[in-house]
Amino acid sequence: MNAQAIIRSLEAEQMKPQLPELHVGDTVKVNVKIREGGKERVQSYEGTIISMRHGGINRTITVRRVFQGIGVERVFLVHSPRVDSMTVTRRGKVRRAKLYYLRGRIGKATRVKEKIAQKATRKS
Repeated sequence: MNAQAIIRSLEAEQMKPQLPELHVGDTVKVNVKIREGGKERVQSYEGTIISMRHGGINRTITVRRVFQGIGVERVFLVHSPRVDSMTVTRRGKVRRAKLYYLRGRIGKATRVKEKIAQKATRKS
C-alpha cells in the first residue's frame, strides 16, 4: 500500500456514516458535546448554513443564527467527534454557494425561502 491509500483508509474510519444531506441555505440543528470541568453535556445550536468548505473528512459548515439581535456564526467540522448529531429542520432554496450577504441584512430580510418537496406525479 502506498501512503495515499493508507491515509484514505484512516480517513474512512473516522468519517460518520449516517449524516443527513446538507446544502447551503438549509436550517440545521447541531448537537455539540461540550466539556465543562469534569462534566460533559450536549448543547444544541440551530441556524442557517451559509457556507460549506472542503470535502471528505475535512468538510466544514458555517452556521449562522441571530441571537438577541446579534448575528452569531459558528464553524463546525462535520465529522468531528465533538459533533454529536445533525438534523435538517428546513430545506432552503438559494441560488448561491455562499450566503455571506445575509451578514448585512437585518430582521425579516435574513429569511431564506423554503424548498417545497415535489409531489409525486400521478398517471392518468
